Amino acid sequence: MSNLLVQNIKHTNNTTSMAIDSSGQVSVRGESSSTTTNLQQGLGKAWCDWNQTSTQAIRDSFNISGITDGGTGKTTVSINNDMANDDWAGVLYQNGYDADGFDNHYAGGLQSKTTSSVIMTGYASALIDAFTCDLIVMGDLA
Repeated sequence: MSNLLVQNIKHTNNTTSMAIDSSGQVSVRGESSSTTTNLQQGLGKAWCDWNQTSTQAIRDSFNISGITDGGTGKTTVSINNDMANDDWAGVLYQNGYDADGFDNHYAGGLQSKTTSSVIMTGYASALIDAFTCDLIVMGDLA
């Protein structure tokens, strides 16, 4: 097996577009060319798309070990590889269809965030199961 050892990756005009430090952290030149972004910090650490109606089921996910139905409008989402702390950021999207087939957007919330899970609630005028639930987790892995 061969190794490619680099510290900087440069454009043909000799401007550095990527730099790798001794710990393996990768910095990428930003859009304005005057800033850099840490590649690992900018990646989503977990995400999940699931159906909360009937029998809750994951459609697709990354770094999610499973979901648990907590009753109407509630789901516990379990993160496979723990986050470093419970200060991670999460984005939640929910929608569903009413009896007439109209698309409804629900107010949802993330509760009880820990390093390994989060409880998600869906709310319209009361707790309600949503047809589509999407969660994205951003932060540092443990």
